[in-house]
Order: sequence, then C-alpha cells, then structure tokens
Amino acid sequence: MDTLFTAMENDRKRDVAPLAVRMRPRTLDEVVGQTEAVGEGSWLRAAIENDTLSSVILFGPAGTGKTSLAHVIAESTRATFVEVSAIGGTVSDLRREIDAAEKRLVMGGLRTILFVDEIHRFNRSQQDALLHAVEDRLVVLVGATTENPFFEVNSALISRSRIVELHSLSDDEIAELVGRAVEDARGLAGCYALEEAATAAIVTLAGGDGRGALTTLELAAGMVAPGTKEAPVSITEAMVRAATPHRALPYDKNKDMHYDIISAFIKSMRGSDPDAAVYWLARMIDGGEDPKFIARRMYIAASEDIGNADPQALLVAEAAFRAAEVIGYPECRINLAQAAIYLALAPKSNSAEAAIDAALREVRNGPVRKVPDYLRDRHRPGSENYGEYKYPHSYPAGWVDQRYLPEGLERGCFYQPGERGWEAYRTDAAARDRQGS
Repeated sequence: MDTLFTAMENDRKRDVAPLAVRMRPRTLDEVVGQTEAVGEGSWLRAAIENDTLSSVILFGPAGTGKTSLAHVIAESTRATFVEVSAIGGTVSDLRREIDAAEKRLVMGGLRTILFVDEIHRFNRSQQDALLHAVEDRLVVLVGATTENPFFEVNSALISRSRIVELHSLSDDEIAELVGRAVEDARGLAGCYALEEAATAAIVTLAGGDGRGALTTLELAAGMVAPGTKEAPVSITEAMVRAATPHRALPYDKNKDMHYDIISAFIKSMRGSDPDAAVYWLARMIDGGEDPKFIARRMYIAASEDIGNADPQALLVAEAAFRAAEVIGYPECRINLAQAAIYLALAPKSNSAEAAIDAALREVRNGPVRKVPDYLRDRHRPGSENYGEYKYPHSYPAGWVDQRYLPEGLERGCFYQPGERGWEAYRTDAAARDRQGS
C-alpha cells in the first residue's frame, strides 16, 4: 500500500533519475513520434485509451520509446501493472507473478499487465513459462525488444500477440524532444537555453535515438552551473561535442542491423555506386565488424555480380581478404576501401551465377544424361571403341566443332554471356575464331 513515505521516496528517486527517465511521457499525447504505432486511429492507441489492451510485443531500435509506451500503459490502465526483468529474471520470478495475477483475477476480477523489457533475452524455457498465462489471459503481456521478434521470440508467443514496430525518430522529432526537455519542470526547467547549433549537433549525434539525445543534453548541461528561468545559461555546440565526442551509430553484429548494412553494402557495389559502398563499409568498420567477414562478402560479389566482365575483380577481392587476415584494423580499412571501390567501378555480369544455377536445376530435375563415348576416360579396356575425340590443339584455331554437351542439351542452354567488359570481348573474339576455322 502506498503511503506518504512512498511518495517521498518516489520523489527522491525521480530527482536523481537520468533526464531520459524523468522525461518519459505520462500520456499518449506526450509521446513524440511513432504516429504509425500510436497515432490517431491506430490499434494500439485505441486499446490503451479504452483499456482493452491484449498481449503486444513492441519492436524497434534503442531509444524509440518502447519502455516509455509501457509506462504510458501503466499510467492509463485500471489493471495491475507489474514488470519483470528479462536480464535477471528467472522462471521462478515469472511463475510467482503469474500466480499472483491469477489470484487477483479470481479474487477481485483485476487484470494484470506484465511488462517484460528486452524479452528476447529470455531463454526458451522462460518464454515457454509465459505461454499458458498469455493464452488464458491470466496476464496481458507487453514485451519490448530491439531484435526482430520473428527470429528471437517463441513463435507460439508471437501467434498470441500483436507485433507493433517502432521506428527511429526523425530529426524534427529529436529536436522537439530535446526542446521539451529544456523547458519542462521535470527536465532542465528553463534554466538553460540551447543554441541552434547545439540542437543541430545533438540531433546529428542522436541518430534517431531519443534516449541518446536526452543523455547528450544532460551531459552537456552538466558542464556548466544552471542559470535561472530569467537568466538561463547557454548550452553551446562546443559543450555538446565535448560531452559526446563520438557518435555511436547503431550496429548489432549478427542481428538485423548487421544484415541490413551488409545488404546495402553489397547492393551498392552491384549498383556501381562507390560512394555508397564506402559509406556502408565505414558503418561496418565503425561498428567493429570483423574485416574478414566484409572481405568474404566482397569475394562472393566479385564472382556473383562482376564475374568474367572483369576477372581481375576476384583477385582484388582475394587480396583484400588476405590483407584483412594478415594486417587487420586499422590499416586494412584502406585495403577494404580500395577493393570495394574497384568492385563498384568494375563492369557487371551475373552470367557465371546464372549459368551454374541453370545447370544445377537441370542436374537436379532433368533426366540422367550419358557422357558421350568420345569424351569418356580412355584408361580402361574397350576404350578403343569409344569413337574419335578431336583434340582442339591439333587444329589451327585451337578449336574444332565438336559436341561436348550430352544429348538433349544444346549450346547456350546455360551460359548467356554478358555484354560488358572482358566477357563481351572474349565472346566476340571466340565467335570470330570459330568462323575463321
């Protein structure tokens, strides 16, 4: 039961809490951004306002308001709101809360909303412990995760929950959030004035992370004593840069962001855009990505997207991998950049990939085709009856008209040469040689 002392304790905790915690929205109208998730007409907004929430998993990058939305739900609902940590929580903790929720429901008709932050950190047995309670609505689950729930959360839990995706805040939304924190009594209470350049610096450093923006603001404000509402102290760009000298862009190795960025990197090289290729490469390097992983992807791209339009690309990619393996960071960043730019500028052909994939489809789905006798190995008794094999080097052009494919397949059924680079030149030259023979 809350008492006067409880209120005093909560006030003291609030006074020392980080700015991002103090500025958490109390109502849906105070939520900045996320109009798709909680804007007018959205399912989640209606469920919160009507207190008819069913189990939901909030999914999005750090600092997009997942925990804040959970606290808005706590402030709005008539149900009992309880929280379990996915980091330190155990199956016993979950069962205790579920048992308590069942008692509240049976004895007093009270619903329970169970908030699990970082739900992807729960192991399989912990997630399984929630299934029965969620299915029978003993609890309404509100899970929050930065990871794709379809990969990290039990599929049975997903099927019983609504997935709501939150997105990184826009620059304007970050600026609004920061401006509100400067003026709000829970924040800096108007004792500071944020210069325009300082706001722009915070927006840039935040990279769409609302919590990160408020943390930067708080650190910058801590560099100078507060003023008053009548004479606020200015927070300058220099203070912001000194407080947060390096922007940590989101990069989660082996998770969604990892695959999104490597995908953008590969597609930029395939699309012949060296600037984009170098940018995405820099994102990976700054995020601490294994240089050998990056080089392996270039190895693949050299054959998949460039192929024989420029056979040298494979050697460049091989050299980049060797440099990553032997030299490592920081110097191998130059080797990786050189290779990425080369692959982006190289002429493109996917003929090698298309040819082998077409041949594999034929091998796996077509009939078993016999090797022509004259192509068979001659190191066995009876091979003298295999027929004549025409040795190409015995002919002036180094080529002779001879069937190499098995019966039922014709030349051109797999390999279609590209029209660019060395591949196009050699295709034309080979055709001329054959015409002259």
